[in-house]
Amino acid sequence: MFTGIVKDIGTVVSTRSNGSNLRMTVRYTNRNEFSDLAVDESVSINGACQTVVVLGDDTFDVDTVAETLRKTTLGSFVPGTAVNLERALRPMDRLGGHFVQGHVDCVGKVQGVYDLGGSREIRVAFPSDYQPYIVPVGSIAINGVSLTVASVRDDSFSVAVIPYTFENTTIDDLREGDSVNLEFDILGKYIARQNVLLKGTGDDASSSSISEDWLAGLGF
Repeated sequence: MFTGIVKDIGTVVSTRSNGSNLRMTVRYTNRNEFSDLAVDESVSINGACQTVVVLGDDTFDVDTVAETLRKTTLGSFVPGTAVNLERALRPMDRLGGHFVQGHVDCVGKVQGVYDLGGSREIRVAFPSDYQPYIVPVGSIAINGVSLTVASVRDDSFSVAVIPYTFENTTIDDLREGDSVNLEFDILGKYIARQNVLLKGTGDDASSSSISEDWLAGLGF
């Protein structure tokens, strides 16, 4: 579990195929944050939760599996790619962003970056199937960065980004047409799923999967 508060901008050192997986080496610069990193820990790389398998002096390796390569932008990384890094949340940490699992839902595409004079607005297109999971003033993770949704359309949303975020993440590098990893708010996903269970599979409320017999079978 993460918070979407990026702790370092790392750099991809190398990528190499390992069967259907991709072995990737990443260099970090924030030694205060990563000096006690250990093998088998989780690190968010551009919003995707990855497991450390090898440690170097200022690097770590991860094995990115085929499923992650299919659902994220990690397969497009090349040596020199800058990436947002965050270590896993500790129970005693302040939750400065929102609950981020590091399980990327889909890849979005930047439609535009607009200067607002002191801040910027970024509009991102996403598959319309995910529209129920996003609401204005809700949370979303873009490349692992916790941001607040400013507005929502059927197949796109916008976020307003402050200068600090541009200075301390790779969000500053985004341009129109760029692909980004998106993770929708876990609370919104659970609520949407609960609505499906309550409504059932049909249009009629009587077709709900929740019934007296079903509840009785669970001991209620």
